[in-house]
Amino acid sequence: MNVAENLEIIKNRINEACKRANRNSKEVTIIAVTKYVSVDKAVEALEAGAFHLGENRDEGLTHKFDCIGNKAVWHFIGSLQSRKVKNVIDKITYIHSLDRLSLASEIDKRSVKPVKCFVQVNVSGEESKHGIEPEKVIPFVKELTGFTNIQVIGLMTMAPNTDDASVIRSCFKRLKSLQKEIKDLNLARIPCSELSMGMSNDYEIAIEEGATFIRIGSSLVGNETGGV
Repeated sequence: MNVAENLEIIKNRINEACKRANRNSKEVTIIAVTKYVSVDKAVEALEAGAFHLGENRDEGLTHKFDCIGNKAVWHFIGSLQSRKVKNVIDKITYIHSLDRLSLASEIDKRSVKPVKCFVQVNVSGEESKHGIEPEKVIPFVKELTGFTNIQVIGLMTMAPNTDDASVIRSCFKRLKSLQKEIKDLNLARIPCSELSMGMSNDYEIAIEEGATFIRIGSSLVGNETGGV
């Protein structure tokens, strides 16, 4: 199937998940993760109506941005090294991987306007995953109030790669609880109203647990080889 057909299937599944959770599907934004595909495939996603594109490397984002530009809304979804912030900061609208003060400082210094950031939380506790430990998130976001170009719009996590839906669900539930707790603090520039969670294998569970941004790669655009 092509990207447009894949997108239609995903939208239908989003609608069904929203019905189960008594939510409006308009609350959910699909990010087409184009990190493993070519520019042509990214353009195909745009033409199908997926206007939010996600990249996890500065080289890949820069290459696709040079070809596509502001026709897309760009999300940086991978771990971002502080020294590479300057390569992407003028191209992206969202960063999904804020997890340390040194990175926040560099974003704040390099950006000319507030950047919409998700704080990445390692809810599962897996050593292979980036992110802040849940119990350290609130002290971290309180420190972020000192950066005028950092707007913490929400939290991001990745669930374990498992077939056990209960494990995945508990991971997403914990992030939702933490997001509510931070939102209720009413901190300056920390609205924390969004949740970036859910990928191709678990986005329906994520939506049922409150996800507002889902990151979909293989089930939407596939997984090519040779693309930047």
